[in-house]
Amino acid sequence: MSQRWIQPVAAEVDADPAVLGGKGSGLVLMRRLGLPVPPAFVIGTAACRAFLRDGRFPDGLDEELAAAVTRLEADTGRRLGGPVRPLVVSVRSGGAVSMPGMMSTVLNLGLTTEATAALASETGDPRFAFDSRLRFLTSFGAAVAGLDADRLEAVAGGHGDRLDAAARAVEELIREKSASPVPDRAGEQLRAAVRAVFASWNTPRARTYRALHDIGHDAGTAVTVQAMVFGNRDGHSGTGVAYSRDPNTGERSPFGEVLIGRQGEDVVSGRSITDPLATLGEREPAVWARLTAALARLEGHYRDACYVEFTFESGRLWLLQVRPGRLVGRAAVRVAVDLVGEAVIDRGEALARVSPHHLRYTSTPRLAIGEGTDVLARGLGACPGVASGRVATTADRAARMAAAGPVILVRPYTSPADMHGLAAAAGVVTARGGPASHAAVVARSMGKPAVVGATALTVDEAGASVRVGGRTLAEGELVTIDGTGGEVVAGRAPVAAATTDASLHRLLAWADEVSGRTGGTDRERLEAARERVLGGR
Repeated sequence: MSQRWIQPVAAEVDADPAVLGGKGSGLVLMRRLGLPVPPAFVIGTAACRAFLRDGRFPDGLDEELAAAVTRLEADTGRRLGGPVRPLVVSVRSGGAVSMPGMMSTVLNLGLTTEATAALASETGDPRFAFDSRLRFLTSFGAAVAGLDADRLEAVAGGHGDRLDAAARAVEELIREKSASPVPDRAGEQLRAAVRAVFASWNTPRARTYRALHDIGHDAGTAVTVQAMVFGNRDGHSGTGVAYSRDPNTGERSPFGEVLIGRQGEDVVSGRSITDPLATLGEREPAVWARLTAALARLEGHYRDACYVEFTFESGRLWLLQVRPGRLVGRAAVRVAVDLVGEAVIDRGEALARVSPHHLRYTSTPRLAIGEGTDVLARGLGACPGVASGRVATTADRAARMAAAGPVILVRPYTSPADMHGLAAAAGVVTARGGPASHAAVVARSMGKPAVVGATALTVDEAGASVRVGGRTLAEGELVTIDGTGGEVVAGRAPVAAATTDASLHRLLAWADEVSGRTGGTDRERLEAARERVLGGR
């Protein structure tokens, strides 16, 4: 029997993340739970491995891809690239283990010249159609043609509100700077995007991320092809990310951010200033009610905090991704202890979930902000902790400067191309973005203090400096950041002692009961209990 490369997103499909990737597996799970998921199919990780080995699509994939598109067209009542009711899709990567932003994505694929006109006619909104076409071209230019995302954005931005002119300018840039123009046939667009996503598994940034997080290099990525839902459709549309519990503290309260009238990449890239998730309850109460109900249902399944990416189009909620929250430090401890109190898990499960690694981040000091403290800017605390270091305004310079001592990477926003700088830095500050932006998510996964959305800062990469108010900080000047309160302070600042963590004390008391120990460091106490708990399973 020949290899089957593609699986539909359906309740009856085996949701193995090693085959479907974490994203595809999560979509299948949500479909089983009856949650709103746009129709989709997944090209499995085996196809990526074959592509990387042979440099071409494996035998049979083209035929399966065509058949999968036909099924998707039937499910949606639309046709990919069609002249009437066009089907528009996203093409997303998805390894078995989440690698936020490290691999490629192409949105709004299928918006050929003809399909864009058809979408404008169908909706009566040419501006929406051209905005979506422009987003396709910029994501295609970055992922497939390999052009710099900032340059693409600059070219598009040079035309202001004339989105049709911006789209033509971006398309012309891709034609000039790459080997071939953007295909105007949707099937060719799709094959090019799938190849680009496969290839992004082995980009330097992806390999760096895997090395830092001890993820194997051989698994490959799945590719999820999903019918688009449009957060940029109208004033009752938008996009966001949500944690069922606060990833900084573990508090049992939905946490995240949202953007009205935008698409998901605007949130997770960190390029935009977002609104707190709770504003959705005021703006779109019906969407908020459905989202919080979905978070509760997913928590019930995982028996843990969870993270979702969502879009709502004209007041209708759609879920696009889910994964367990994988919180770290104090937040991980609190969630484990609280779930015991809520009778969701037992004490042994709580001890098994909190690794000794988490204890490194449970004692999170705060800056002692006083009358004489030289506070340069305030943003949003995205990962708790205090860090001091010399300012570096590019990832390359941060990596070089870190050899001589701690650095703080200060950027307008971070992208996957900054991965080596994020790895080298002691902490990170961004002028844009929110708590679910690329900078925040990556810093949190590394346990590094982070401040995002410090809008008073202007980063001058060419001048190797940061401006704030009437002051200029040259690269190399010392700053201190507080990833809880969101302060950025000139020079060093006094640090207040870490506060007592009641949840940690409770967890360690349980550890002592299990292990029979009466002393030792927190780490030794937890390790002894985990050895007993895990050894008995």
